[in-house]
Amino acid sequence: MTRLQVLQTCLYASVFVISSVNAFAPNVKPTFSSSSQLTATLAENIVTPKGSDNDWEVHKFGGASLATAELYKTVGDLLIAEASGSKNDRSGGVAVPTMAIVSARGGMTDLLVQVVDSALVDFEEAKKVLNEAVEGQIKLLSELAPLEITAKIEANIRNDANDILLLVQSLRMINTVPSVTMEVVSGYGEIWSAQTLNAYLQTKNIPCDWIDARPILMVKSDSSGLGEKGAAATGGVLPLWDETAIRLKNWWNTVGHDKGMIDCDYKSGQSPIVVVTGFVASTIDGVPTTLKRSGSDYSATIFAKLLGASRVTMWKNTDGVYTADPRRVPEAFSIGSLKYDEALELAYFGAQVLHPSAMVPCIEDNIPVYVRNIFNPEFPGTVVQGRSPTLKETALTTKSTNWRANKGVIPIKGITSVDKVALVTLEGASTIGGSNVAEKFMGAMADNDINVLIITQASSESSICVAVPENEGDKAIAALQSSFELELARSTVGSLNLNKGMSIVAIIGEGMAYASGISSTFMGSLSRANVNIRLIAQGSSERQIAVVVKQADTTRALRAAHMGFTLSDTAASISIIGSTGSIGKAFVEQLSTQRRTLIDELGVCPRIMITANTKKMAIAKDSRGLPIDAINEQLEKDEVVDADLEKLTAEIEADVNPHRVIIDCTNSKAVSEYYGRWLSEGIDVISPSRKLLAGPLAEYKRVTQIQKNNIANWQYETSVGSALPILTTVRDLIETGDKVHKIRGSLSGTMSYVLSTFDEDTPFSKALEQAVEMGFAENDIREDTSGIDMAGKVVIIARQIGMDIELGDVEVESFLTDDLAANEDLKPKDLESIDEIMLERLQKAKADDRVLRYKFEIVKETGKCRCFLDAVDNTDPLFRLKSIENLIAFETDRYAASPLIVKGAAAGPELAASGIFADLLRLTRGYSTERP
Repeated sequence: MTRLQVLQTCLYASVFVISSVNAFAPNVKPTFSSSSQLTATLAENIVTPKGSDNDWEVHKFGGASLATAELYKTVGDLLIAEASGSKNDRSGGVAVPTMAIVSARGGMTDLLVQVVDSALVDFEEAKKVLNEAVEGQIKLLSELAPLEITAKIEANIRNDANDILLLVQSLRMINTVPSVTMEVVSGYGEIWSAQTLNAYLQTKNIPCDWIDARPILMVKSDSSGLGEKGAAATGGVLPLWDETAIRLKNWWNTVGHDKGMIDCDYKSGQSPIVVVTGFVASTIDGVPTTLKRSGSDYSATIFAKLLGASRVTMWKNTDGVYTADPRRVPEAFSIGSLKYDEALELAYFGAQVLHPSAMVPCIEDNIPVYVRNIFNPEFPGTVVQGRSPTLKETALTTKSTNWRANKGVIPIKGITSVDKVALVTLEGASTIGGSNVAEKFMGAMADNDINVLIITQASSESSICVAVPENEGDKAIAALQSSFELELARSTVGSLNLNKGMSIVAIIGEGMAYASGISSTFMGSLSRANVNIRLIAQGSSERQIAVVVKQADTTRALRAAHMGFTLSDTAASISIIGSTGSIGKAFVEQLSTQRRTLIDELGVCPRIMITANTKKMAIAKDSRGLPIDAINEQLEKDEVVDADLEKLTAEIEADVNPHRVIIDCTNSKAVSEYYGRWLSEGIDVISPSRKLLAGPLAEYKRVTQIQKNNIANWQYETSVGSALPILTTVRDLIETGDKVHKIRGSLSGTMSYVLSTFDEDTPFSKALEQAVEMGFAENDIREDTSGIDMAGKVVIIARQIGMDIELGDVEVESFLTDDLAANEDLKPKDLESIDEIMLERLQKAKADDRVLRYKFEIVKETGKCRCFLDAVDNTDPLFRLKSIENLIAFETDRYAASPLIVKGAAAGPELAASGIFADLLRLTRGYSTERP
């Protein structure tokens, strides 16, 4: 093809579009009327169907609703039902004049964009992609209507395809893609889609036709190209209302008349249905353009204003606008109603159900916008209508109160996010002057067309931080380096920094105005979820608060905020290690029977995500968790995997629930070595294990500091005294300013039972055997009989009162000889060798009216701790200790005359399990502290 032929091809394509655009209003002169007021011209040209008692209704369908022939049928049938009045509860059973705005079928726009992009490098590939697009549309068309209807439409599509090929072929000569070319080609998806839907409607013998919006919808566009997917603006595209109204009225009076749509008998159920292409438009000079990506919503509200419509319905594949993205927050639900201002804020901050620009025409005429589900049309969805009061109006009518004071009223409507954000920061510009810095900074952003999403400025050192789209981050830094080149060289500007991989998370709702406690609830929920905040901004209208967080934390932040404002029940993701052991089994049973306590009393729903023993572990497939009444049965199923602490940790770290709990029912050193890592990730830990608590002091202090630094919870009440509140009492004494001098008592349920049971008829070894059978003893009975079990508890208590001691610092009297202590498989029967010795000590104690008790002492002033067998008289609190009890006595400044005593049953897995459950209650009570 010669250069002349190429130029002729380009000219032909331009003339073709321009001539078709001006077909219905060739004599209209351009006048740029504002949409802020209903002009006389617009008012005169509103299309009012003759004979109808109802105003127009506009329905918009996106590409996801038009992906297959069956979906086109679904859309068509829904339109017929709505237009007839049979499914329209607002029409009084009378037919309603109806307009449908359609997008291209699902995926079509991307294919057409690919055609243009491919043409520069591989024309054959472009032809192949275009053929795929065309044949897909024609195949779909053939499934909807007979040949006598589709033949002309198919011919139109193929002719359009030839025009597209001629147009894109010229691109290879100029080696670039003019924006008008991209807009012309991409708009054919809507043109084909509108004809396809209209073909199906024709098979139903109803008055209908389709409109190519390019000859009708006139706009003033300040930008070119298609824009970004999901962008929150239409790039300065403004409708020319008067001109468009005249063209639409001309179409109605000519084509509408010819198609029999003007004289419909509405009372008999007959109504016109007009199908209109979304997305596409033209300038007044006849240049084709678009309303940019996601602009079909805008098309719908523009035509609704032109028609004086009573409502606009945006048909989506969700049940309206949700409180949060349900893909990220499974508990999210549909919002019944929103004000326009709230919808605009939600859309701006990433909720892509509604396009921000689409709100404007409806706001001006107060046209309600409904968001409904095409797959669930019976559901009412969300209605958007009305304005939020200004801050001044709110101040005059509202007294500032804490939002929790209004029981049952939630101040926010939704929580949303914008992903792929970068932070651009300028620091250390103190010598220039704050106003100059801000002016220069924002000027650089504006001059380089960089979209600033959020801005914050600190008065100190004139530091400025803005959030920008991630793909504009490098461009923003380059712009600032150029603008502040001299200041950077002189070091009057400290630094410019770019941080990518960020997201904006925002809470939105008109109820936030003049309500205190909103920010604290929001920030507190993020803090408890271990989400770090990099930037905070609040809109002056008090309708939104936005923060910037790491993108990896976005889902956890969304779920935490959603729970924080009780938009959903607080959920706790629980992983149980050692669930098949004696304590683990007892805890699982208690959790199964008492889970309603968590739900009903605290509003916290426990979800078991992982259950594991030493060999296997079962992992939940979704956020609902494993069946709580059959947890251990999951370890018998085929889906289980080998027990692996690394894999278990990775699964828990990947869980986006802000409230994650690991319950370690084992006494495993290998498991306890992961506590520090779990706590550093903000994962709460509950465990009766003493391996770390009584282990090396340095490691204990390291993990304790990790827990404090991350505001994670480490609950270990059951490590000392099972269900008895011993450690809680210690903390209460210290935190209320009391000074502990001495602690003594007995903390071995096993030895309490044995020493209370054995006598002349029941040897010591036999009593120990009974304790083992009853589940009181440790798996390795040497821990009980050597005194190491009690010594570990002593270390834990001593460390709570500020004593830096190791296990080896505790003086321990053992019941075992060296030979017995060396036996790794020690059984109670092996202790028959000490039965005689123990009987002698018992008889000696009885002779002095005393009883044997295995006791401990902690003396704070001397730093001395010991565990020993003692014969106590009736003045000692241990004298009346029962066989399954523990006892601890605190001697403090306040309890000098008489010690504070904590005493109760503490032997057996059921009591240990109840202590773990109590720890879980304490933990989850913290999760639910923000409940109103």
